[in-house]
Amino acid sequence: MNAITESGFEPLNIPAPEIIVQALRAVLPAHCVLSREEDTRPYECDGLSLYRSLPIAVVLPETEVQVQAVLKTCRKLNVPVVARGAGTGLSGGAMPHAQGVLLGLAKFNRIKSIDRDAAIAVVEPGVRNLAVSEAVSKYGLYYAPDPSSQIACTIGGNVAENSGGVHCLKYGLTIHNVLKVRMVTMDGEIMELGSLAPDSAGPDLLSVFIGSEGMLGVVTEVTLRLTPKPALARVIMASFDDVEKASQAVASVIAAGIIPAGLEMMDKQATQMVEPFVKAGYDTNAEAILLCESDGTVEEVADEIRRMEDVFKTAGATRLQVSESEAERLLFWAGRKNAFPAAGRVSPDYYCMDGTIPRRRLGHVLKAIQQMETTFSMRCANVFHAGDGNLHPLILFDSNIPDEVRRAEDFGAAILELCVEVGGTITGEHGVGMEKINQMCVQFSRDELDMFLSVKRAFDPDCLLNPEKVIPTLSRCAEYGKMHVHGGAIAFPDLPRF
Repeated sequence: MNAITESGFEPLNIPAPEIIVQALRAVLPAHCVLSREEDTRPYECDGLSLYRSLPIAVVLPETEVQVQAVLKTCRKLNVPVVARGAGTGLSGGAMPHAQGVLLGLAKFNRIKSIDRDAAIAVVEPGVRNLAVSEAVSKYGLYYAPDPSSQIACTIGGNVAENSGGVHCLKYGLTIHNVLKVRMVTMDGEIMELGSLAPDSAGPDLLSVFIGSEGMLGVVTEVTLRLTPKPALARVIMASFDDVEKASQAVASVIAAGIIPAGLEMMDKQATQMVEPFVKAGYDTNAEAILLCESDGTVEEVADEIRRMEDVFKTAGATRLQVSESEAERLLFWAGRKNAFPAAGRVSPDYYCMDGTIPRRRLGHVLKAIQQMETTFSMRCANVFHAGDGNLHPLILFDSNIPDEVRRAEDFGAAILELCVEVGGTITGEHGVGMEKINQMCVQFSRDELDMFLSVKRAFDPDCLLNPEKVIPTLSRCAEYGKMHVHGGAIAFPDLPRF
């Protein structure tokens, strides 16, 4: 077992950087190994730029055999490895380890096969999310999970974070749309998790692996479940003069037995930020708007739209607008999906949070966030996957002002801890990464965290894959002040401790 210091997970006996680079070049073509600072600098962070670190080297393997060779080499040298997809993640999960190697999977970008009859596609992890739907569109199919970053994010990253999107309420997260994963362990062993059959023998390790944030293995192939395109889809934009009314409308839709294809909420600050950027036709005078989509046959959509309109009117909607064409429907969604880049027009930086709460607490939490704006003297625009209670508050700040960075982080921590307080969780689809590691101490007990780490060690005994993230150690929780240890007794005394 590697030694641990109080400052973090630091494997001992790591060779000098030049020895590590030399060993990697012995198993990879020269152009697949980057070690100069100017070459590794673009990989120092993911979409959460608050956390940055330079790796000893970046490797860009082109084959599964090369991935095996990299992992075997790093295991032999006791070197940490962080896998990276497109770098669009928002929790610092792909931030490199300063004493390790970053393993980029950008060259694994082939769609290997499409079976239109079985409605499945086999893809490499570097394939972009949207590219899958584009490739299968001619067969009347698409890939349902659609994160806002779908034009750039990759399937491997989606698997690591269990990504969702605006249509996850009806069609599920990544975990509901992946049948099988092929991966390489830190030992260089190939494993296949899941099955093309409705079930597979043994424990459901596929569910354990999806959302594990690169801690258990490196993905080299994913088998996706595809969804038939609906005959028709239409969106209602409902305006409300009060966020509590909008929140109640969300709960009322579900209570009416309607499962929309998508159900999103944006507050006034968000719509006023987005509308000049996208010109989606949003009601910028409303305190909150809901975007609610129905899809299916023409008859099904007409009936569901009517029922939704009745629910929204009863809930106090001040305005209802239904998309009249496919172009208008896409425009409505374009505004929601461009909320993050729109923030760049009104603020030097933004910090996107990701917590999940019970739907009935949406109004309470939104009003609490508005009060926090005063407490922290910062603006926050709110966009929610309202249908499943997944919040994405956008805290606006200037990273050139150190105190604003601190206040943004404190603001974000307060939002996450509020999510736990009202019966929710600290993440919905962005993962824990570096960003939420302290809040793991708030949500989970030490015994639970020890069990999480025991699962990791079953796959990665020396904790070399993406260390220092996701699972906080004993000392970190004690320092954060949310967990107390009595008598110094812990279940696994040799587990890493910060």
